[in-house]
Amino acid sequence: MEVKVTNENFEELKNGNLPFVVDFWATWCGPCRMIAPIVEELAKEYDGKIVVGKCDVEEADDVAMEFGIRNIPTILFFKDGKVVDKHVGAVAKAKLQEKFEALLK
Repeated sequence: MEVKVTNENFEELKNGNLPFVVDFWATWCGPCRMIAPIVEELAKEYDGKIVVGKCDVEEADDVAMEFGIRNIPTILFFKDGKVVDKHVGAVAKAKLQEKFEALLK
């Protein structure tokens, strides 16, 4: 299950007990809509192991600015509250799944 990331809940999600993946997107972004179903599938597959969040860059602009998000989609991977990996642009499910698996190691 995906959670909505906001300026208010970001710190709590980032510093939670589970690894955290954030998909930075916007409603008008074509590539964002292309990878949305992939991110949603992975969120279901890794439910209970990894928290997956969707961050609309127009609604949670403080979070987007904190991490210098200039291109979307951008996916950040957090472990122990720190960014450990990043992907910018559309991506195949297999590549994203590799990054999810690496986050669990």
